[in-house]
Amino acid sequence: MLKPNAHYKELKDSYLFYHIAQKTKGYLDAHPDTHLLRLGIGDVSQPLCKAAIDALHRAVDDQADAATFHGYMPECGAPFLRETIAAHYAKRGVALRPDEVFVSSGASDELGDILDLFDRGSTVLIPEPAYPAYVDANVMAGHKIVHLPTGKENGFLPRPEAAAQADVIYLCSPNNPTGAVLSRAQLQTWVDFANDCGAVILFDAAYEAFIEDDNLPHSIFELPGARTCAIEICSLSKTAGFTGTRLGYTVIPQTLERCGQALNAMWVRNRTTKTNGISYILQRGGAAVFSEEGQTQTRAQIAVYKSNARLLTDALDELGLWYTGGKNAPYIWLQCPHGLSSWEFFDLLLQQAQIVGTPGAGFGACGEGYFRFSCFGSPADTAEAAKRLRSVCGK
Repeated sequence: MLKPNAHYKELKDSYLFYHIAQKTKGYLDAHPDTHLLRLGIGDVSQPLCKAAIDALHRAVDDQADAATFHGYMPECGAPFLRETIAAHYAKRGVALRPDEVFVSSGASDELGDILDLFDRGSTVLIPEPAYPAYVDANVMAGHKIVHLPTGKENGFLPRPEAAAQADVIYLCSPNNPTGAVLSRAQLQTWVDFANDCGAVILFDAAYEAFIEDDNLPHSIFELPGARTCAIEICSLSKTAGFTGTRLGYTVIPQTLERCGQALNAMWVRNRTTKTNGISYILQRGGAAVFSEEGQTQTRAQIAVYKSNARLLTDALDELGLWYTGGKNAPYIWLQCPHGLSSWEFFDLLLQQAQIVGTPGAGFGACGEGYFRFSCFGSPADTAEAAKRLRSVCGK
């Protein structure tokens, strides 16, 4: 008889965002004509930039002509896109070989798939609050999970001196959900820590395009020693609006080895076994994002979301509420007012202001009493939400 993966029994009954969706649906069923101001999930509202759209159209036309038609693509990514991404890193002073770049269907998929590289007996260190999929994917894989608490006292920035020994370390900067960003010195301490203990850092850089402070690192590979301890996972979802288009990339240096095995070569073997590559059309659209025109256009879109963040942080400043994020990140992490719990504040905003956010408790025990706002909504909805926040939280 088939024996299912028993680790699925260890998962929580429902995924955080599914639970939010169900509560939201219940409210809309009772108030069908209500327009909700959605500041919850990190889905974007701005369309793909013109450079990407034009490239996608040209790629579709290529598929209509036998002379330019493409069937199966290389499993690890088309050379033109791998070379383009490596050149993008070079502009920041990071030297990558194209064969160290792997094209993916997005960071969420890759963060789960990459666990194939690690032994089932691995210990994984996850700073909290944390993106729930980090935890759930490792539960499914049967890994031992060690939670590293962070809090208001350290700006929700994890520090290795408080960390237990682990084989795999998750770092996300700019962070989801807190919006906190590791400084160069803080990230260097993690690189040194990982090299000292032989751990591998999974560095989630999905939100690096929102960093505006030149002193903050966009990539872990800007730091000495990272090439022997880190894997970087990136996404075009928030950078260029590819949430529904699905495209990202992962960087695994050739110099990253453990127990005599090169993780780059292992990932080549994994991808050539488990995938048939990303479509030619999507990869052409992705390559256009890194063009000079594409970068200018995507920066303009990111500016819209950062303007949204200022609308919300201005309201929070007036209300005197503590928060982090919002400047170098698309998320704002605030302390719930009046001593409310995360879900109590969720219900208050939904019932009295028709605002949907994300309860901090859904990101781990350290998130209780905190709340996350996403800045990816429309400017009009965000402005209205800021107005209603002043009204509801100022009472």
